Amino acid sequence: MSTYIVTGGTGFLGRNVLALLLRRDPDAQVHVLVRPASAARLRRLAAGWEGGDRVHPLLGDLTEPGLGLDAAPPGADHLLHLGAIYDMTAGDEQASTNVEGTRSVIELAKRTGATLHHVSSIAVAGDHKGTFTEDDFDLGQGFPTAYHRTKFEAEKLVRETAGLTWRVYRPAAVVGDSTTGEMDKIDGPYYLFPAIAGLAKLPSRLPVAVPSLGATNLVPVDFVAKAIVALMLMPGRDGEVFHLVNPEPQPIREVYAALAKASGAPHPVADLPGVVAAPVMRPPLRSVEAARNVVLGRLGIPPVILDHLTLPTTFDAGKTEEALRGTGITVPPFGSYAGVLWSYWARNLDPARNRRSGPLAGRHVMITGGSSGIGRASARAVAAKGATVLLLARGADELEATVAEIRADGGAAFGYPCDITDGESVEQTVKSILDEHDHVDMLVNNAGRSIRRSVFASTDRLHDYERTMAVNYFGAVRLVLALLPQMRERGFGHVVNISSAAVQSHTPRFSAYVASKAALDGFTDTIASETLSAGITFTTIHMPLVETPMITPSGKANIGKVISPEKAAAMVVRGLVERPKRIDDPLGTLGEYGQLFAPGVKDRVLHRMYRAFPDSPAAKGVTENGGAVTAAPPAAAPAAKPKHSTVSKVGRRIARVVPGTHW
Repeated sequence: MSTYIVTGGTGFLGRNVLALLLRRDPDAQVHVLVRPASAARLRRLAAGWEGGDRVHPLLGDLTEPGLGLDAAPPGADHLLHLGAIYDMTAGDEQASTNVEGTRSVIELAKRTGATLHHVSSIAVAGDHKGTFTEDDFDLGQGFPTAYHRTKFEAEKLVRETAGLTWRVYRPAAVVGDSTTGEMDKIDGPYYLFPAIAGLAKLPSRLPVAVPSLGATNLVPVDFVAKAIVALMLMPGRDGEVFHLVNPEPQPIREVYAALAKASGAPHPVADLPGVVAAPVMRPPLRSVEAARNVVLGRLGIPPVILDHLTLPTTFDAGKTEEALRGTGITVPPFGSYAGVLWSYWARNLDPARNRRSGPLAGRHVMITGGSSGIGRASARAVAAKGATVLLLARGADELEATVAEIRADGGAAFGYPCDITDGESVEQTVKSILDEHDHVDMLVNNAGRSIRRSVFASTDRLHDYERTMAVNYFGAVRLVLALLPQMRERGFGHVVNISSAAVQSHTPRFSAYVASKAALDGFTDTIASETLSAGITFTTIHMPLVETPMITPSGKANIGKVISPEKAAAMVVRGLVERPKRIDDPLGTLGEYGQLFAPGVKDRVLHRMYRAFPDSPAAKGVTENGGAVTAAPPAAAPAAKPKHSTVSKVGRRIARVVPGTHW
């Protein structure tokens, strides 16, 4: 029986490697390093693998000292280090994972006596011009990006550590599976796919010429996974480096021709001299470079990708080919699988597809406060529309119960205990969600805190305002800021903020609640104009009273219609599907117009309401019998029964033409 420790096992390459490893070594016991929040994802993945019961989570973190481990499995035979940031657009922040993480992995390998199988990259060659063999490493090359440098530094640590038994694997640019086309994210050549899709709208017979830019090197993930597993299990190969590359670099024209055939874009009929594209590939002036980068930004192409589209290096893979001879593991020609890559991208990764409105099938929708009330009802409704629902709430038991309900109905739901007022909790939760689900398409900021207390009863209770703001404003903003980068990268995102009709009408005794929701409205309206070109939009729902536990303490002081959580959920679904700027309530709109046209009259009307419904005994700090409050306040009166809206269908249709009203 062999024991393996694996880092990066839940990543795209890691998933492919582990599934093969379990089949090739039927006695293997595999311990996969995962953060605690990602353990559930590993279990789900393992359930789909043959031999998945031999996969065990090893709780830790690649970025923590000592990998954050309390203890490691003793006597491991192999340590496969796949965990890294594979992203040329990332900066120096990746060093904590790529370099320091590798340092900790080396220490673990020495402590357990395992052979370290280090997955490096052809990026270690940097800007070396000419042939780079499997025996080459430090040839005085430069490193054009932080990614190139950190991969070099990580491999150097492995090679120079005394007493370490190691093997190194250097894959080229990894693309999707050659049989299914599956890919986990937009990266490398995939950034160019939207531009090719644009060309596909032109007549296919239109002749085009492709500049002679040079060659690249692409390999499908299934080839890389098969090669790593075969070479890991091959005896007598310690201390060797393996180039997992295409032995014949692919000219850019060849790559374009294969994708043009798959997409229906015009076929290349001639080459243009490379000097024609030189001003674009390597701008001579900063002003030209700035203008180029603006254009690339609009196309969704990071400039660094274009800068390194071709390689100055040719990678010799003679030793690897010799080692794999007889295994049947070879690199297929790019043209033989370009069609499945394109089809998978068009169905699952195309940003234009993400911008289309319509059903929620395939969407990843995060909902805060998802264990009860509006959040729970919205989660069920959104899942019924085909979305994968990612629920956040503080109470783990209630959260799991909601997830179980949705799954019992055939929906897809995942729960994540999280306190949105805690920055570290949000950071770790978002990190786990993006690791497990790759992206979040839509966010529903539903979690909220309300308090009904007059300002005269609040003069010594600033904490009421701070606590309410912490949830309703800062909690929501924290999540928006955490998700914006990946939404921008994918060219799509939509946020639904659950605000309140009280923000429009300024209901007395709710100054803490109204102020916090008004702050969120102001934040949203401001950034909406900044994110529009990135494909990120916002809907604000000024929700009327909803029959949930949050309104129960107000009892008979609840004025106006009270709708059911299911009706509120229908408004949320509408916000996600139709994505209007606002969804308002008639009473809220009336209050907003009153503030605009008769602010003095509005104040007098609301003051009468204030006098008619005094603070509750709990708000005054006394119990029902006049004593001081020393424990929980007495049970409040039942919430008002839902009332049917008096606005007719005709009235609602007329209201839709009024700016800002969406009844």
